Amino acid sequence: MCGIHAVLTPTGVTHAISPDLTRCLCNRGPDYLGQVERRVTSSTNNDSLDCWTLKFTSTVLALRGDHVAKQPLSYPDTDKGSVLCWNGEAWRINGEPVSGNDGEEIWQMLRGVEASASMTTNPKISMEQEKEKHILDIFRAIEGPFAFVYWHEAGRKFFFGRDRLGRRSLMMKRDERTGEVVLSSVAEGLNGDDTNANSNAKGWKEVEADGIYVLDLGMLPLSGEGVTSAVLEPVRRDWIEGVDPTEFVSSIGRFNKSLPSASGYAPLSATSPSVAALKQQLIDSLSLRVLNIPQPPNADRVAHDTRVAVLFSGGLDCTVLARLAHKAMDPEQGIDLLNVAFENPRVVAQLRKDLAKNNGGNGVVDVASTDFYEACPDRITGRKSFAELQKVCPGRAFRFVAVNVPYKETLSHRQQVISLIYPHNTEMDLSIGYALYFAARGQGACTHLDGRVEEEYISPARVLLSGLGADELFGGYSRHPSAYERAGYAGLVDELLLDVSRLGKRNLGRDDRAMSHWSKEVRFPYLDERLVRWAMDTPAWEKCDFENEGGEVEPGKRVLRLLAFELGMEGVAKEKKRAIQFGARTAKMESGRVKGTTLIS
Repeated sequence: MCGIHAVLTPTGVTHAISPDLTRCLCNRGPDYLGQVERRVTSSTNNDSLDCWTLKFTSTVLALRGDHVAKQPLSYPDTDKGSVLCWNGEAWRINGEPVSGNDGEEIWQMLRGVEASASMTTNPKISMEQEKEKHILDIFRAIEGPFAFVYWHEAGRKFFFGRDRLGRRSLMMKRDERTGEVVLSSVAEGLNGDDTNANSNAKGWKEVEADGIYVLDLGMLPLSGEGVTSAVLEPVRRDWIEGVDPTEFVSSIGRFNKSLPSASGYAPLSATSPSVAALKQQLIDSLSLRVLNIPQPPNADRVAHDTRVAVLFSGGLDCTVLARLAHKAMDPEQGIDLLNVAFENPRVVAQLRKDLAKNNGGNGVVDVASTDFYEACPDRITGRKSFAELQKVCPGRAFRFVAVNVPYKETLSHRQQVISLIYPHNTEMDLSIGYALYFAARGQGACTHLDGRVEEEYISPARVLLSGLGADELFGGYSRHPSAYERAGYAGLVDELLLDVSRLGKRNLGRDDRAMSHWSKEVRFPYLDERLVRWAMDTPAWEKCDFENEGGEVEPGKRVLRLLAFELGMEGVAKEKKRAIQFGARTAKMESGRVKGTTLIS
């Protein structure tokens, strides 16, 4: 995980990063802070006073290789040349696994393009057009989550973008009055301590994950005068060349729209091929994400080796990840299970009312002995699933971290969470942001393998695993059975296709900003490109089975439930879907009448 900030300013315009933004960027990448500056002058007069200034800032959370790869990546000992700001995990490039530091490998590939001679025999293609294509092809060949900014000095072009599924944050702001362009992992100007908050906060937008964007500085007037919105509009390049992009869902693969034959099909069972195939897909995905993680720098303050934590509600998706991570990881390493619960004043008041009523109606409630955190749905489910994991994974040092968040503490972090989730600004965004923000902090009471409770514990793990994506891939939302009831498998296929096609437009940038604030990197095993491609290629009835309501597990996400069953977790296999804001009780804290779509006041 890294922080990126890049600003392009014309003559006479200055841009200083605020102390608050610097703090947020350093929270994302605490291991190194670097800055590089470039000046773009006239191609015919390098001494011209008129120029564009490019300032690049990178912060680094070192999780790949055996050293801290300093960023921005640039040519040493010179103030000229190309620059790369890289925030991501390139698990594979051109289908081959990446060993060592991925950012440095990508940088070397880009340098190779700059040094190469023209290979084209097509007179209609210039050398610069050819090099642009080679640059695009490098980023197209990457499998994994990423956001990047790349300045190609020889071509005077600014490349930037997010991966196909938008798993890393990158936002953009353009000032059409001055010509300034800013790209950043985190928006600036939203913290209440910033005196320029209102003016700086306007205009930020998420960079879309639908392609790679190119801004040609050769087309910009050097003085910044006469800059128009059209000139500042970057050109989008598709992720896939040579085919109709609409055929490839999320630019990853074709969706299997086939329907069951009239003669029917064999109902899903634990021995169905798709269950075994999903298990292998998840093991392959997890192996990339939980192995070869360096020890965190704060490892010496705990007496155990813990490098991975799971965002753990106790539900199906995250518990299967924890179970298979156990299979993939070194047996000596621990796994922290981060389970968050909130003091919700509205719910607490109702619980007290119910307790008083059940206590003979005398209105007496023993508040001291009433643990409202333990009454949270996700806490109840979490402890049950923790016990089940301990049973099926004997010897693995799973630690259940009960992250309890008092209402007063929620309010004290409110403005910080609002600034991180921006430009998302609804009550639902805030309630989800709260849950992810405090869960990622990993601070709470820890139950160890031997049952001992450590009241003040902070997880040292820098890598977080999230179960996000399973509902979209395998039919886990309530709208999926509704679609089947409305139009059979044809309706279900359409709904699943819509969900998968919207993965890149989901709120993963918001979630990335909320969690990485604690110097953590969240990884999404269900959103591995190869797993997503396999899920899209698998017929609907081999993933969810709404035609056969009976059986040991419910039909929604049945392939995943049967995998949990096969892994020995019968209770987990039967857990029902519950949204995080309701399971952790961050929704509707003040009033039950507030809608999720209401804008934050």
